[in-house]
Amino acid sequence: MPLRDDPQLGSLGWDSWFETRFAPFADDGVPARVVADYGMEYMVRDGIESLRAVADRRLRDVVASAPAVGDWVALSYREPTCVILGIVERRTSFSRKAASVETKEQLLAANVDVAFVVASAQDVSVRRIERYLTMAWQSGASPVVLLTKADMAASVDDLKAELESVSMGSPVLVTSGLTGQGVEEIAAALRPARTGVLLGPSGAGKSTLINRMLGTDQMKTRAVHRSGEGRHMTSHRELFELPGGGLIIDTPGLREAQLWEGEEGLGNLFEDIEEIALTCRFVDCEHRTEPGCAVKAAIASGLLDEARHESYRKLQRELRAVAARSDARLRADERRKWKQMAVQNKIRDRLTT
Repeated sequence: MPLRDDPQLGSLGWDSWFETRFAPFADDGVPARVVADYGMEYMVRDGIESLRAVADRRLRDVVASAPAVGDWVALSYREPTCVILGIVERRTSFSRKAASVETKEQLLAANVDVAFVVASAQDVSVRRIERYLTMAWQSGASPVVLLTKADMAASVDDLKAELESVSMGSPVLVTSGLTGQGVEEIAAALRPARTGVLLGPSGAGKSTLINRMLGTDQMKTRAVHRSGEGRHMTSHRELFELPGGGLIIDTPGLREAQLWEGEEGLGNLFEDIEEIALTCRFVDCEHRTEPGCAVKAAIASGLLDEARHESYRKLQRELRAVAARSDARLRADERRKWKQMAVQNKIRDRLTT
């Protein structure tokens, strides 16, 4: 089956990398991109129009996760609802641990080029920003920090400097959805057909920024409560095409930004701590009571912020716990699979004797 209009697919982020990986599906479906996730149903674009779609039952049985906003998929045209037959290999994936007791991955967005970590000038928490930046590095996307609602802050320069101190070289942009400050810089980072995602808590101003970039009031917003708690109106993840090119994904505010697997993401964000640790006397130094600990010396001298080091340790423990529980779950799943096979073999043996 021939591909649809490539130039129009290109405006959605389609390129030779995805075309090569679409080859296994080319005989059965056409490429389309998931632009909205409504739970059991999706909205996709094939380069020409937006279409309703559901995931094929066999796909749900085989893949570990359902299609996510940003995914490129193989689409079969059917009435009244199209069917997603397969998911093209993801270039990047933005995940967190699902907000539940079970150790399970929740995919937030796929094929993101730029991860915009949003911090409201009314509520800047560097520890929360470190957590979101770790998620961004884990995804494979390029992180950018957005200081939003700059029109409501008296000391924007101080807040920007504070964010720069923990971003480890990732750009920090000062923005305002109300005045339009910084909006063109965001749009420029996404042209001509790059995909960005806005990541941050409720009430951080994500939807207001998107409205400003779109030039419409397409995203519903609500004023932040006087208590300071955000009231987020976005109820689902959705991808928008920007007028000047580029794409942006809005996500509901994350009450629980729990990390998923990928401890290497910490190395990008806490490179300063890891470099200091290399000079400890002992290779396996835990930076507690060991003599010759360079990390403790750096904290004592003021070279390293103790709160930043504790944040690093906390995120590290969280990631290792997720990895350990995930390994245990995989081993348990494997044991169940072999038990089921043994039972099936016994039944088959009885039927053939």
